[in-house]
This record gives sequence, structure tokens and C-alpha cells, in this order.
Amino acid sequence: MKKISYTTSGTCSKVINLEIDNDNRISDVSFVGGCHGNLQGICALVKGMDADEVVARLGGIRCGNKPTSCPDQLCRAIELLKQQ
Repeated sequence: MKKISYTTSGTCSKVINLEIDNDNRISDVSFVGGCHGNLQGICALVKGMDADEVVARLGGIRCGNKPTSCPDQLCRAIELLKQQ
């Protein structure tokens, strides 16, 4: 099991707490700050998913004029955690 507390950049959320199990599945994820309802929904949807599939589906999503979004920041956290 790998864990990370990822400090986000360019979003309303401030931190993503993420755990990926030994089968590369998202075992737990939570956001600090941001749009609470939407982020609870994202967490419920990605929990149990393969981390690579989450990156493929959510990577590059933008929030308005911002170059990133909370889902995109989650993907960046996943990629960083996989490098560790």
C-alpha cells in the first residue's frame, strides 16, 4: 500500500489524501477544501478503480479558465505516488 498527502496547485482544494493498494487500485481518497459535494462524488466514483484508468479518464480536465482541476490534480497525485 502506498500513501501520499499531495498539496494541490491551481485549485480550490488544498490537499489530496490518497492510498493505492498493491493491485494498483484506489483504496482511499479524500480532498481538503474545494467543492465538497462534487469532490465527495469523485472520491466515491474512483474508489476501487485501477489508478491508471483514473488517470486516463480524468487527466487534463480543466476547471473554467484554469489549466487544471481537482480531478486533474488527483491524477498528478497518482502519478507522483506511483513514482515513489
